[in-house]
Amino acid sequence: MLHTDIAILIAGELRVKVPQVIATITLLDEGNTVPFIARYRKEATGELDEEQLRTTEERLQYLRNLVKRQEDIIANIEQQGKLTPELTTAINGTTKLQDLEDLYLPFKQKKRTRAQIAREKGLEPLADIILAQQLTEGTPLTTATTFINEEKEINSPEEALAGALDIIAETISERADIRANLRKQLWQTAEISTALAVAEDTGKEFLTYKEYKEPVRRIPSHRILAINRGQSKEILKVQLVASHETNIDMINRMINTGPSIFSDCILEAITDGYKRLLLPALDREIRSLLTENAEKQAIRVFGLNLRQLLLQPPFAGHTVMGLDPGFRTGCKTTVVSPTGTVLMTSVIYVTMGEGQKAKAAEIVLDAVQKYGVTLIAIGNGTASYETEEFTAQLISAHNLPVHYLITNEAGASIYSASKLAKDELPDLDVTLRGAVSIARRVQDPLAELVKIDPKSIGVGQYQHDVNQKELSSTLSNVVESAVNHVGVELNTASIELLKHVSGINATVAKNIVTYRDQNGCFKNRAQLLKVARLGQATFVQCAGFLRIKEGDNALDNTPVHPESYKLAAAILDKLGFTPNDLKNKATLQIIQEAAKTANAATLATELEAGEPTVRDILAALAKPGRDPREDMPAPMTRKNIVKLSELVPGAIVKGTVHNVIDFGAFVDIGIKINGLIHRSELSNNFFRHPLDVVSVGDIVDVMILSVDEHRNRIALSLKQVKK
Repeated sequence: MLHTDIAILIAGELRVKVPQVIATITLLDEGNTVPFIARYRKEATGELDEEQLRTTEERLQYLRNLVKRQEDIIANIEQQGKLTPELTTAINGTTKLQDLEDLYLPFKQKKRTRAQIAREKGLEPLADIILAQQLTEGTPLTTATTFINEEKEINSPEEALAGALDIIAETISERADIRANLRKQLWQTAEISTALAVAEDTGKEFLTYKEYKEPVRRIPSHRILAINRGQSKEILKVQLVASHETNIDMINRMINTGPSIFSDCILEAITDGYKRLLLPALDREIRSLLTENAEKQAIRVFGLNLRQLLLQPPFAGHTVMGLDPGFRTGCKTTVVSPTGTVLMTSVIYVTMGEGQKAKAAEIVLDAVQKYGVTLIAIGNGTASYETEEFTAQLISAHNLPVHYLITNEAGASIYSASKLAKDELPDLDVTLRGAVSIARRVQDPLAELVKIDPKSIGVGQYQHDVNQKELSSTLSNVVESAVNHVGVELNTASIELLKHVSGINATVAKNIVTYRDQNGCFKNRAQLLKVARLGQATFVQCAGFLRIKEGDNALDNTPVHPESYKLAAAILDKLGFTPNDLKNKATLQIIQEAAKTANAATLATELEAGEPTVRDILAALAKPGRDPREDMPAPMTRKNIVKLSELVPGAIVKGTVHNVIDFGAFVDIGIKINGLIHRSELSNNFFRHPLDVVSVGDIVDVMILSVDEHRNRIALSLKQVKK
């Protein structure tokens, strides 16, 4: 493959035009980020979306590595003096690293194998005679007699024949076409088989896999990861089960092409090579590929769940009380203003007798009245149910104009002990910082959750069992995508939020905040160029994603990029307005209506501009300063508690989707444990993955199928409700 072939191959895979891919590759090589290209270079890429751009970026790296490996392999084989035109063509024709490595295997330097020792003894000519299959008279031992050489420690025809068969076994096991055929055969017919390697009491977590077997081609990713975990803990024994006789016969038919005195010898070598070399190698390869695919799926699911969680609508304008529940250490309590400022902190005890509970009620009531609390966020950890019960009773008894909701507190404790939390909340005890995090993540999930390692947010499956480098890279891309999709208020954003903006690294983010602290609020985007180490290239990447609510130019509070301000002004002029009219509430509504009905194609032609950019500018003018998360349904709040005893099979309850995995979705229905909608109960219609039906944060009506109090399991159904 040539470097020039890469764009053609990617275009074919994405089913887009080659010039679109070439333009994307050029933009990526110039250092542009995917969010920037997706948003501001639509004309160049033919409006490829962010997913297509990320795929292009990923495949570009893979294929460039492939081309480099092809060049290295060709050079290596040529150095050995074994390169042929046919081999060169085959190597350059590969598009997968696995196929490439299969072709290179016979030429790869190895440790001293049995075949290598036989070659050193001069037995390769005998192996060639046997593989030629031209002799029909005599015996293999007679032929091998001429290769007896005491100096090379070949003392008998049996030893000579055995060495030759070792060479044949290795040669056959390294043939690319044989490996390809057997690999295909194993994928189609082999099974993964598991058994307990310990007593049932010790391995009760993996009892499902006590005597388990499933075809390789059908085994789902979550089961692969579960099996791998069981094997790594030495609880499970795992093996690849295949029809060895069938596989050996398939290879034999490819090699034993005619009657000769060596037919039985060749079959013996094939059997040895299959069992000793080929099957173990492909067993490892298949297990490795199953794991790799399972990890990719787990990472993909984690990424999609994380994106939905990050894009949960904020409860803007609420004064929030955050409750971080606990038994022995009490319930850590804080109140934060609508801007996230900590107004009060305390520790209350709601599980240590009526006296302590009465005192806790007094503290909470006083805080609600004094600070005007309108929403209470309760962490979902230890003692969450008891804290919710206390809160619901308090709201009911005093008829408080307050709602509450249960918040996923995953990662709050990690944040609390971090350097970032110490810098943000230096005067607060580490335990109280968790309550602040819980309250703030309700007010603005994105701004708060970016402070936490995505792996600790708890919306995936087997995140600790997958490739951590791949996971971190994917989750970093998800956070970057979410932050740039929403946009960032330049004058209030934290360093943690800013460093996820397109083009901005941790150093530049810190410099932005330092500049803001020293010079006051930014009045316009152009001031960013005064920030240390923020040059023109970085400005181009980040400016469109940074908003200034009360700036000099109203366009600074829109996704319109500064490079398009002249075009935006021209569009406004065509509509009969100026950019300053965006600041006037009386004219703003008229501009919004005009932007909604304007013809983008006509304007693009008249102004000699790209239609995608004109469309985006009109959309921005129609909703200046609008948070795209506002279009999503708000999280569900409650005033009353749901009790486990109230859950009766057949009852319909409302809940919030907490996590989506390969085998279903977990739903918070307002009690201590989440219920599971198994994928078989998600929909009556065909779907490939539960994410096609539900997403994290969705509010759904579900039917209770069963309640198992002993095992803390609740089975739910979505399809029964939607009949």
